[in-house]
Amino acid sequence: MAKIKHIAIATQQPEETAKFYRETFDLRLVGKVDTDNLEGYYLTDGNVNLAIVRYKNDAMAGNEHGKEYTGIHHIGFQVEDMSVTDTRLRKANSEPRNDINGAKRSELGKAYNGRNVAFTYAGPNGVLLDVSHTGWVGTGQADAPAHAGTVHPTTPHPSTAHSPTTPHAAFRGAIHPGAAAARATR
Repeated sequence: MAKIKHIAIATQQPEETAKFYRETFDLRLVGKVDTDNLEGYYLTDGNVNLAIVRYKNDAMAGNEHGKEYTGIHHIGFQVEDMSVTDTRLRKANSEPRNDINGAKRSELGKAYNGRNVAFTYAGPNGVLLDVSHTGWVGTGQADAPAHAGTVHPTTPHPSTAHSPTTPHAAFRGAIHPGAAAARATR
């Protein structure tokens, strides 16, 4: 069964919004992000990651939202099998958002020990869906191996092998659990 592990709220005031959730609900700050694509904070209750972000470009936010959008942007599900989930999403007419997936490619696996690696799909009612096998920082998986979700430039994710149109095809450096260990020995 998939588990809701991540909700992203887009805002033009990430610091003030994060402060509200921290002070009102005692959420813990577990990360801060500031890249070419977005800036913001990762908060948690110990089980669910709440991302409070300001998108810096329309490509990352998705053109239907744009970088000025505020509100619930996407919901993230941690799943056991990316290939099965990809098939189910496509059967439900929920297509991969390769525009967004391509925009975030440069950031995959670079922070939080490879956590926060997700692939985005179109969802009903304009809410985007992030799907991850590794989960997000602060979601009760602190004991996950440091190499989980590491991006490896030459080893494709198993789900990319069957079709060049999978969401993972946009990420030619897909998730490979042994990549960090391999790099450490070089």
